[in-house]
Amino acid sequence: QVQLVESGGGLVQSGGSLRLSCAASRRIFSISTMGWYRQAPGKQRELVARISIGDSTNYADSVKGRFTISRDNAKNTVYLQMNSLKPEDTAVYYCFAYSHQYYWGQGTQVTVSS
Repeated sequence: QVQLVESGGGLVQSGGSLRLSCAASRRIFSISTMGWYRQAPGKQRELVARISIGDSTNYADSVKGRFTISRDNAKNTVYLQMNSLKPEDTAVYYCFAYSHQYYWGQGTQVTVSS
């Protein structure tokens, strides 16, 4: 079992930055993959970024070069640094962990104003 708690969402102007954090209830060094999905109103949930054991990363094309995912095993936390934010980044962002099954956080709202 893994409980995930997100933080760091909020309201920011276009071009601004936010850093999301996802704190896990247990050590994450053995969790194969963690990352972030997002869901905008009226749209399907989409993968934003993920990071696997060995720190290999994958990003959605729409965020490449602007978002950076990282993990701090000592703090059992995964981060999503979001720079050059755009209004189309507005969504609820969900942290996930995959360890034999998917675990989800409760979501954090990110709103980017134009």
